[in-house]
Amino acid sequence: LAEDNRWVMMANLIPWSEFEDEYAQQFTIEMGAPAKSFRTAIGALIIKERLGLSDRETVEQIRENPYLQYFIGLNKYSNEAPFEASMLVHFRQRIDIELVNRMNRSLVKNSRESESEEVNEKKLLTVKEKKK
Repeated sequence: LAEDNRWVMMANLIPWSEFEDEYAQQFTIEMGAPAKSFRTAIGALIIKERLGLSDRETVEQIRENPYLQYFIGLNKYSNEAPFEASMLVHFRQRIDIELVNRMNRSLVKNSRESESEEVNEKKLLTVKEKKK
């Protein structure tokens, strides 16, 4: 996959494991373990909102697009839907808004740090070119 793809770049900015643990703690013994990972759940909801899709269309877009599959944490491309459209209802119910807000803050922070590093690299390249 291309490293400069927007979904790859965003996936690389999110500390998935940090939030995965918190997500898993929400499930009681009676409720059972989450059927899908935090990355799959929140990733699908992000895709849905960013692209303005219905639940069914979100699942179909993920099924068709390897970049979206990477974003939700799949290790390889599959032509199969990763979950039923009805799972998006469960994802919305299970993910606490405060957890989403913390993830968003982390994403913004990491994005700013990444942009700052890119600016510094460009400045360094410019200085090196001027010295030649």
